[in-house]
Amino acid sequence: MANNKPLKPGNSAPRSGQYREVGPRGGQRREITATKGETLPPTTTPGSSYKLVDPTKNKSGRG
Repeated sequence: MANNKPLKPGNSAPRSGQYREVGPRGGQRREITATKGETLPPTTTPGSSYKLVDPTKNKSGRG
C-alpha cells in the first residue's frame, strides 16, 4: 500500500517509512528513512523526487 505520488525534497513526509530517491528519468538511487511530518532532505541530483516504498508498520495499524 505504498504511495505512488512523488514527493519533492523539502516537503513533509506524509507517513513514516522508507523513501527511495527517484531520478527525473526514473532511475532509482538511495533510500532514506523518514518519520511522519519530517522534512525530506535534498536529493543527490537536481530534478529527483522521493517515493514511499516501505511504510512503517506499527501496533496501532495506522502506519
